[in-house]
Amino acid sequence: MSVRETKVETLSLEAYKALYEIIRVILRMPKTVSALQEIVQIARPVFIFDNIVLYELKSGQSLEPTYARSVGRGRSSGADMAWGETIAREITQKGEIVEKKLFVNDASDNRLNQQFYLGFPIKRNQELSGALVFIRFGGPPYLSEQIQLAGLISEQIEQLLERRYLVERVATLEAERQFDRLQEDFVAAVSHDLRTPLGFIKGYVTTLLREDAQWDAKTRIEFLSIIDDESDRLTELIDNLLDSSRLQAGILPIEPQAIQLDTLLRDFVQRVSSGKFNLSFHTEIDDSPCSIYIDAGRIIQVLDNLVVNAAKYAPGSTLTLNLKWEENLAHITLRDDGPGIAPEHIDDIFKRFFRIKNTDGKVQGTGLGLYICRQIIAAHDGKIFAESELGKGMVFHINLPCDNSFRESTSQIQETVI
Repeated sequence: MSVRETKVETLSLEAYKALYEIIRVILRMPKTVSALQEIVQIARPVFIFDNIVLYELKSGQSLEPTYARSVGRGRSSGADMAWGETIAREITQKGEIVEKKLFVNDASDNRLNQQFYLGFPIKRNQELSGALVFIRFGGPPYLSEQIQLAGLISEQIEQLLERRYLVERVATLEAERQFDRLQEDFVAAVSHDLRTPLGFIKGYVTTLLREDAQWDAKTRIEFLSIIDDESDRLTELIDNLLDSSRLQAGILPIEPQAIQLDTLLRDFVQRVSSGKFNLSFHTEIDDSPCSIYIDAGRIIQVLDNLVVNAAKYAPGSTLTLNLKWEENLAHITLRDDGPGIAPEHIDDIFKRFFRIKNTDGKVQGTGLGLYICRQIIAAHDGKIFAESELGKGMVFHINLPCDNSFRESTSQIQETVI
């Protein structure tokens, strides 16, 4: 083994051209893997190597290959191919360039048994962050000019990785700022939503308790109905807040039982149809071929949230609830004929604290309802997603597995807790 420092020597014109093209690639290509692919294509005609591997230090200082490519001898011999992990570890331990030859004892004259390694430390902010390893099979040994060129290539790859790190850091900071803004909006929304029902309840209770006024039975019933409705609204808000906290802590209880899903959905529609929602309902529910293991209360909570969502954003619309049975899957859809939402919001509506304007141009709610729906369905090993176009209504899809895997995994969790 020999360890060398790269010497400053005059490179060939072809090498300078290759470096220029590599720099251009780094400047114009935003994706790291795509840029590395181009760099390999540019570098190999002027610097022969068979394998190239980029190792990066991850959390806990574990060394992991994040890019590897075979472009020469041994390309079709993946099982026997050397990827230089030992060399990479030596580089990250010493922080030096490593050149090493390895000859495997073999009677055959197989060039793959003659392995020439050349590795360079990769740094970020003067600290080791990985290693770049070139491998040749069958020689010849690396010349000093080739080592210098490979070192310059590794420096350009350092710049590429530094750019990736900065882009990721900026994205993280922006996400944190956006989350802080959402939390501020959430606190304001919760404060408003808590005060509103409390204000109604306090106002009507105070009115009913006035000794200087007499109220007939009809008026008292009207006031008490308003108090009852606002109490339900307050309870729903508090339940959502509690469930959101439990979800964040990973302690939301899920208690599955064997349920006839078609019966559950029909009972649900009957209940909400006679309720306070300004909605009409239509059902297309296939009979259940078998029981399904779910937490019925949590699934009803999901459907309640979807109906409340429709009442906010598509008042007066018709809701169509479908249940279809597919192979090992129960597929529930809930469709409204309201105004819909723009496609760019589809991926955001299930995010915590996300809210959009309703038909009056106002933003309602806390942005927790659909987030809770997604987490509950995920806890059932299922999936929930939405489809919508402006002016064409909204469709929510819920897929629940019909096999026993969810029941078995949940039972194991419960036994562990006990």
